[in-house]
Amino acid sequence: MIPETEIDALRAFNRLYTRKLGLLNPRLDNSPFSLTEARILYELAYRDDPSGAEITRALDLDPAQLSRTLKRFEARGLVETAPHPGGGRSRSIRLTATGRETFTALERNTRDAVGDLLASLPASGRESLLAATTAIRRAFDAPPDAGPVSEVVLRDPRPGDLGWIIHRQMVLYAQEYGWNQDYEALVARILADFVQIFDPAREAAWIAELDGRVVGSIFLVRGDEAEVGKLRLLYVEPDARGRGVGAMLVDACIERARAVGYRRLDLWTNSVLTAARRIYQRAGFVLVDESPNHQFGKDLISQTWSLDLG
Repeated sequence: MIPETEIDALRAFNRLYTRKLGLLNPRLDNSPFSLTEARILYELAYRDDPSGAEITRALDLDPAQLSRTLKRFEARGLVETAPHPGGGRSRSIRLTATGRETFTALERNTRDAVGDLLASLPASGRESLLAATTAIRRAFDAPPDAGPVSEVVLRDPRPGDLGWIIHRQMVLYAQEYGWNQDYEALVARILADFVQIFDPAREAAWIAELDGRVVGSIFLVRGDEAEVGKLRLLYVEPDARGRGVGAMLVDACIERARAVGYRRLDLWTNSVLTAARRIYQRAGFVLVDESPNHQFGKDLISQTWSLDLG
């Protein structure tokens, strides 16, 4: 059973989407065509002499509706039919010269309308919107039994990323574990120190992106001893978990720690973070110390894990 909140969220998006693009208007983009008619013209323009059955399947239309629309197009001199190359009773449909001119004008108007909509957004808004459209398209296009279809990309931090990480880590840990803002203050201090005393020869950071949006991060920082590095602030967004993002981030941190000459990599965590612990264990970290404490508004068990880099 799909939760009512998820149904409401998709319906709200659909209402906004159709209004912003003017899809409820009787005529699309100041043309003489409805949305359905415009889509049929689009299919005819980008297919090689399709049959009516092909258009029906492509758009999931009622055959009678398509037949009525094609008759209107034919009466206006927009389309013509001919025997289908495959033979049989079906006929291929193609745009006439007038039909192509008409479609070209419609396509130009539609592109201008979409361009105006994108231009109304700030650059960050356009980036977020286009990333979201990619994710939505992939979600609907993927077969039901398909595994992950998007590629996770690791990159260096950009301006604004560190503030976003502080925000997302606090939001997630408050939602999932009930931690208070003491944790937010801790993350802010760690990242402030990372920026202010950054040593490019011994430290690094990785931002994980999926479909153009940040879904995780990790930091390698100097430890208290010259030959010891620290793995800090691993996090993965809930909807990106199960895709190997956490393991990819940890592996990148370990590889860099070895490359810069650390002989040991330490990390501090809490026992309630079971998913992260499993990633650390699979990477070869071993538990070296744990103790109960009261932090972030909760009674927790702090743990230190270490990896011998040999």
